[in-house]
Amino acid sequence: MATVKPLRAVPPPAPRPAVPPPAQAPVKATKSSKALVRAVAAGRAVAARPVVAPPPPSPRQNTLDGSWDKRLTRGIVSPDSSIDLHGHTLSSAHAMLDDGLSRAIARGDRVLLLVTGKPPRPESERPHARGAIRAAIADWLAASRHADAIAAVRGAHPRHGGQGALYIVLRRGR
Repeated sequence: MATVKPLRAVPPPAPRPAVPPPAQAPVKATKSSKALVRAVAAGRAVAARPVVAPPPPSPRQNTLDGSWDKRLTRGIVSPDSSIDLHGHTLSSAHAMLDDGLSRAIARGDRVLLLVTGKPPRPESERPHARGAIRAAIADWLAASRHADAIAAVRGAHPRHGGQGALYIVLRRGR
């Protein structure tokens, strides 16, 4: 304790001048707010309403107009390019998807066919031995640097791979 020196006294900070709060418009009392005030004044118990946060605003909706959906479900649309993820690990499939999206956007493609492989069979035991890439695709696309360029993701028509493939519809370049 012989080497410990006391701190020098620091003067307290100067008080800040009070800033008036910004002017607010008067709140109009509604029928329910008047009833709440009367209930509190009478000493009755009042149940509080739960506060529900609004969902975060999404920059763009993942929707297409009806003509696009019709053409995709009928298999009329032919993909501009395709990415086949068969035989890849999760990390190499993710890298290949990102690279393929970059190239498709640079070329100005509108519809990309993503071949992932069929989802697991309903009778298969859990954990599924198949479908790991297919299960991760939605998360990869949502977190991708290209997420704002994707207009929609739809299941492919049987002639393009059916349950083992997806259409990625890219937004039109402006």
